Amino acid sequence: MTSDEQSIRELIQTWLRASAENQLEVMLNLMHDDVIFLRQGMPPMRGKLHYAEAFKVNAGKFKIDATSDVQEIQVSGNFAYCLTYLQVNMTPITIGTSSIHMAGNVLSVLRKLDDGCWVIYRDANMLAPQK
Repeated sequence: MTSDEQSIRELIQTWLRASAENQLEVMLNLMHDDVIFLRQGMPPMRGKLHYAEAFKVNAGKFKIDATSDVQEIQVSGNFAYCLTYLQVNMTPITIGTSSIHMAGNVLSVLRKLDDGCWVIYRDANMLAPQK
């Protein structure tokens, strides 16, 4: 495994931990300023500010537990793509409401910054509700 591949795997694990711990600033640092997230049935989420606004709507309302199975990483210069299978369980903090289980494939395009750090540049999230 190359150092770039290892760095990308570490980025994914850091993202999962930050999601579970509601650490928005950590997550924002893992994104390119011009990040775009594609989600099923939703308009593209463009930029860190849009992500932060969406995150804050649900912050503290759910306990998030996610796992990611990295299936492929390809690096070419300062860009890479990563195919993962992501499973997310969102358990409401409020008693009496149901947990949400989502799973699916995610295709991420990553960009290597001048300082050598990888960040999420584009992300196509194909998560769907699971029973």
